[in-house]
Amino acid sequence: MRLRSAATALLALTLSPFTLACQSVEHGPIPAPAIDLPLATSPGRATAVFAGGCFWGTQAVFERVKGVIATTAGYSGGSAKTAHYEDVTTETTDHAESVEVVYDPSRLTYGQLLRVFFTIHDPTTLNRQGNDEGTSYRSAIFYANDDQKRIAETYITQLDVAHAWKHKIVTQVVPLKAFYRAEDYHQDYALKNPNQPYVVVCDRPKIATLKADYPDLYVEYKGH
Repeated sequence: MRLRSAATALLALTLSPFTLACQSVEHGPIPAPAIDLPLATSPGRATAVFAGGCFWGTQAVFERVKGVIATTAGYSGGSAKTAHYEDVTTETTDHAESVEVVYDPSRLTYGQLLRVFFTIHDPTTLNRQGNDEGTSYRSAIFYANDDQKRIAETYITQLDVAHAWKHKIVTQVVPLKAFYRAEDYHQDYALKNPNQPYVVVCDRPKIATLKADYPDLYVEYKGH
């Protein structure tokens, strides 16, 4: 895939210590949101869209969260005309590699999703995750309604005050204008290519972090 970045791919092949830069930071579980919506009283479907670097790893984590119904790797922030990987990699489209998460709000809250999101990537690095650099790798929350906006912004303030990260969070909180599904070969990429060097170094540790930090939210995923 670019292959994520040529530098990362080369480093992954040697498992150099520098590749640790694309792994989730070893800080353990972060505080739960102080403000959240209660669980719905009946099953349903709600949608959240997050961007936290390469969408392979982000999707690999969220599809293993209990209460998630479906995930889709794609693009948000730009136009339909440029919602193609070849265009997005030029870093001129305003798109971020994103993941759409469809979940059951009677089993999982938006705040719980945010907690997972902030745990599995570094929200303090502007327009990059590890060796992957560019606006398409930015940290962003694309909110679908006022509740999502309020919970996300309040949670970021809470984490900053608690010094959950050494540096200030730079995650964008912006309205969701559209989400565009990425090419088929990107869907479930980490599941289908578990031994690909980038997946081994950057994505499988994210899954391990979810399982270790939030075992009550973790479920096995074998694909649909």
